[in-house]
Amino acid sequence: MTASFPLTGEPLALDLVNTRVLDGTVDLLGTPEALADWLTAQAGRLAAVPGPVPEVGAPELAAVHAVRDTAARLIAPARAGQAPPPDALHRLNGHLAAAPAHRELGWGEDGFTAGVRRPAPLADRLAAELAEAVADLLTDPRLDRVRQCEGHDCVLLFLPAHPRRRWCVPSVCGNRARVARYYERHKGDLPESRQAL
Repeated sequence: MTASFPLTGEPLALDLVNTRVLDGTVDLLGTPEALADWLTAQAGRLAAVPGPVPEVGAPELAAVHAVRDTAARLIAPARAGQAPPPDALHRLNGHLAAAPAHRELGWGEDGFTAGVRRPAPLADRLAAELAEAVADLLTDPRLDRVRQCEGHDCVLLFLPAHPRRRWCVPSVCGNRARVARYYERHKGDLPESRQAL
């Protein structure tokens, strides 16, 4: 069964950080199966998983959790223009170094092809590639535009394509906010029995 993730299609680093929701109390990547579902949802975005998602276990889950936790610690101060915690920066650099990449040439019917190859275990490849996505986000000039959803109790981050975007998913968090405003405006218009709800 494929799980539903609340927001995908943002920069990969934000998609990763957004797998901890409700102020970090709910982990959408709590099991290897959930990680496999997330990797399926990210199909085509990770060179470490070029085709069908291989079996993932505790090492891959631990590696992805480590990068996600480090990314969250780096993104928060960076969005505010503050210096990152040195230990988090050191950890991210460690993930980048764990599975060095090199280009590998091949020959096909259309001529030469070049691809990135990481000869390392899957856990290290995943961690390194996700760490690269975090590094890309942290060095992106649009980093200061990353926003947290304004929805009540929503902690999801997004990079708005439109400067007036306020919610991660307008049809979910935006709709909840509009309904709450409507009820607040019309509270006096409701019968007393409905106001207690």
